Amino acid sequence: MKPGQRVLDVGCWPGGWLQVAERAVGRRGTVVGVDLAAIEPLESANVVAITGNIEEIEIQERVRKALGGPCDIFLSDAAPKLTGVRETDRANEERLLETLEALLPDLLRPGGDLLIKILEGPEAQAVDRRLRLAFASAKPIKSKASRKGSSERYLLARGYKGGEREEGALE
Repeated sequence: MKPGQRVLDVGCWPGGWLQVAERAVGRRGTVVGVDLAAIEPLESANVVAITGNIEEIEIQERVRKALGGPCDIFLSDAAPKLTGVRETDRANEERLLETLEALLPDLLRPGGDLLIKILEGPEAQAVDRRLRLAFASAKPIKSKASRKGSSERYLLARGYKGGEREEGALE
């Protein structure tokens, strides 16, 4: 993250990454976070926290307006609430990832970067493959903070090719 950039943080609760992004982009930058859970307001004019579901059109419009243009960095630590029913959890993860994938052409500028949480599973792998094709480079990252045995990992993708929806992405 660099001064003056626009950063979107999907799944921003409890707000730690919003604070990191705020410091990195400075007063000339913009940081927008969205989460189902409300976060404590940050005392910064360039940080906007939106409470709601990114899958809803109204929330997507609020995010677009708050960003004021395509973001340079798209972060997502979002994950569906687990039910314990494997098929349901995988379907919910796939739906969330497809929503985020479909938003990229509207919310991420060409050349922008993505860091997104992906829970291992066959449904998520198809989205992972499509995301990799949409960027100049991509690599998996396993966080040291992840619990041992956790199925979560992150995809760090740089150099968004921009604008074109990959086959299979949501319309």
